[in-house]
Amino acid sequence: MHQIASDTLRQMPRGVWALGFVSLLMDVSSEMIHSLLPLFMVTVLGASALMVGVIEGIAESTALIVKVFSGVLSDYAAACRNGLVWARLVQAQKQVTCEASRPSARP
Repeated sequence: MHQIASDTLRQMPRGVWALGFVSLLMDVSSEMIHSLLPLFMVTVLGASALMVGVIEGIAESTALIVKVFSGVLSDYAAACRNGLVWARLVQAQKQVTCEASRPSARP
């Protein structure tokens, strides 16, 4: 049993390994940003708890709606790879935008 699993892992193309590793790093960085975003909004931007709740609610609603429609679109589209590439590009752009919006440290 162990030999079969080992052979299967060796047969996977490098692209699959690379995509899996990139996906892991993107997910970890997104989770780090999501956990610190409410704290940033309250302490640096001066948002109230109500405003943070409204923004989080809108973000979660948007994410759920997009998941439903993207699932339907991927069922009809033959090019799921293009959707994956598009999703990773959008996620990378979001992280660049978040990084650019940080206040710069001035001496």
